[in-house]
Amino acid sequence: MSPRAGLDTQTLVIAAAELADEQGMEEVTLAALAAKLGVRSPSLYNHINGLQGLRTLLAVHGLEQLYATMSLAADGLNGDEAVQAMGQAYVDFARKRPGLYETTLRAPEQEHTALERAGERILKLIIDVLGSYNLGEEAELHAVRGLRSILHGFASLEHKGGFGMPLDANISLSRLIQTYIAGIEKMKGADYTE
Repeated sequence: MSPRAGLDTQTLVIAAAELADEQGMEEVTLAALAAKLGVRSPSLYNHINGLQGLRTLLAVHGLEQLYATMSLAADGLNGDEAVQAMGQAYVDFARKRPGLYETTLRAPEQEHTALERAGERILKLIIDVLGSYNLGEEAELHAVRGLRSILHGFASLEHKGGFGMPLDANISLSRLIQTYIAGIEKMKGADYTE
């Protein structure tokens, strides 16, 4: 089998992301990727540093895509509307790109600049959106963790079939985000030290 013309790192990452979305991250192997692209596994090493290198590139790609989705949703909005739009966009991304979403969950590796930068962009976006609540720096970071936990929990439960009742999941999500917003309003000036 000869190498396919036009094979480059970006092509590999996009094909691997498709595999992840179709079959799950655990099924993304170099052999599966090579088969999808119609090349031999060793030719992949011309573009990536093994499976771990591929997974890191996938994580960067996933974070960049998630950032673009959330940023677009919140653009031009502020306060409650921005949080609602950004939260819905986050869950929609997890719905549409489940394998790629999974790659975004790892904490960025130190000394991997692109991965750190991609993670920091999402963090900054959320902090900017939460800025209108005037929580203060430490409370803001706690609020970011809280929002991420809520959105990830919702997305994960939904993906695993955890919502069996005949209720509109989008209404549940909207109400959950509104409850979160009411909660962060209570954080202003609160002292949570032990």
